Amino acid sequence: MSSFESLGLSEPIWRAAAERGYTSPTPIQEQAIPVVMSGVDLLAGAQTGTGKTAAFAMPILHKLAVTAGSASRAPSSVRALILVPTRELAAQVEASVQLYGRYLPLRSLVLIGGVKINPQMQKLRRSVDILVATPGRLLDHIQQRSVDLSHVEILVLDEADRMLDMGFIRDIRRILAVLPKKRQNLLFSATFSPEIRGLADGLLNNPTSVEVAARNATADNVAQRVFAVDQDRKRELLSHLIEEHQWGQVLVFTRTKHGADRLARHLSQDGMQAMAIHGDKSQGARTRALAEFKEGKVQVLVATDIAARGIDISELPHVVNFELPHVPEDYVHRIGRTGRAGNNGQAVSLVSSEERKQLQDVEKLLRRSFDREIVIGFEPRQSFSGHAPSAAARRPAQAAGRGRPGSGAVPSGRARRA
Repeated sequence: MSSFESLGLSEPIWRAAAERGYTSPTPIQEQAIPVVMSGVDLLAGAQTGTGKTAAFAMPILHKLAVTAGSASRAPSSVRALILVPTRELAAQVEASVQLYGRYLPLRSLVLIGGVKINPQMQKLRRSVDILVATPGRLLDHIQQRSVDLSHVEILVLDEADRMLDMGFIRDIRRILAVLPKKRQNLLFSATFSPEIRGLADGLLNNPTSVEVAARNATADNVAQRVFAVDQDRKRELLSHLIEEHQWGQVLVFTRTKHGADRLARHLSQDGMQAMAIHGDKSQGARTRALAEFKEGKVQVLVATDIAARGIDISELPHVVNFELPHVPEDYVHRIGRTGRAGNNGQAVSLVSSEERKQLQDVEKLLRRSFDREIVIGFEPRQSFSGHAPSAAARRPAQAAGRGRPGSGAVPSGRARRA
């Protein structure tokens, strides 16, 4: 088994990692770190939760530390630029940079929207070694001429697939136009769609490709279950599952901001500590909700896809798709919030008959089919075939037993196949 030291990283970096209990690189780190250290461009495919942030943060810190102070730079100039799609992910990435670089004389900074721009402009008056930014706020600074990107040596596009999904391609091209042509480019993506391939072809120069999971694969240690239920009973079923099986920490996905707020209110009325995060919430409110969820003060966090990017909780046990996403690849991103760093997780989808097509799209993407389970007392009026269940199917099955309290498992006999 290799170590961070054997990959060529300097002692201050692997010492900082060891202090947090990270002594052996993950597969993506083992493959990507030597490539980044060599200076060539990289196209990396890695699912969320595989340790991809350290796969680029560690070697970038090493490279910049080696040449720190070797050349004079103008104030506000940046040496490495990491572009990410959301504020939460930006904060997470910059925290990792600080963690692994704690013993190095390097300065990092995060630029995100939702907060005042003037304090950021003040901080940019000093040189920044590593800048982590969302595209929109970085463009604000470019227009204000408060940031100098003419000395960027390394560019990272993290979660490039999500940036394309969110419509950032135009912003990215505007940012690329002000970067020096001679630089190292690193592109990380969970999926390799034709659009991602096109972006990579235009950005990367003879890149090395690494991929540690099958395209659009889900982690083997995440148990995936589908419960058939009528749309108007989903909220009731979710409350039942959480209370019946004593789920202590649950991340729930909805399609809309309004739906997230409404569901969080419903769960709160049922006696749970629940909060919602989405793009209309202030950055302060989103940060507080996420912190309280990580600390266990909030039991259920209801989120939209965009707001949930960057949520990194190493032992999150449960993810629930309250509604299936319209884009099947988003299913992979959602359930990747659980089962991280080798831990087991459970992903539950509450699926109504109106969502037949979305479920079929997910099954086609994953090349697998799911059993449609029914929880006794929540039998749907319409089956997935569009027909009402027979009288025999509607009769409650006798409960055969209960799961262990807190185990998170749905007890046998409490659910049956649809």
